[in-house]
Amino acid sequence: MRIEAYDFGTITIDGKSYTKDLKIVNGKVVPDWWRLEGHNLLLADIGDVLEAKPEVLVVGTGDPGMMKVSGEVRTRLAELGIKLLERPTREACKEFMKLLASQGDHGDPTRVAFAAHLTC
Repeated sequence: MRIEAYDFGTITIDGKSYTKDLKIVNGKVVPDWWRLEGHNLLLADIGDVLEAKPEVLVVGTGDPGMMKVSGEVRTRLAELGIKLLERPTREACKEFMKLLASQGDHGDPTRVAFAAHLTC
């Protein structure tokens, strides 16, 4: 799994471009992701991530970082022992790739999840 490029509104993963928000859960792209409250990340928006129980969730909060992670998400992730990393999406892409690379050639893609807002 490799994020090859990100520009406002577009992300390229393993040679395929996406123009809508997405998640990566258990090493698979979940395209066309939208949240119940647009620029707020709620528990209902990441049920699949919570079920997967990765070690880390990297959240791309948009190019300028307009999306906010709710307190309920922070609390639940902490309860489950899932580390939360919030970054503007460009930085979040780099952080996600860095975490995957740190696992080596045979790393477990289920250990890191990604949720990205591609625009504001």
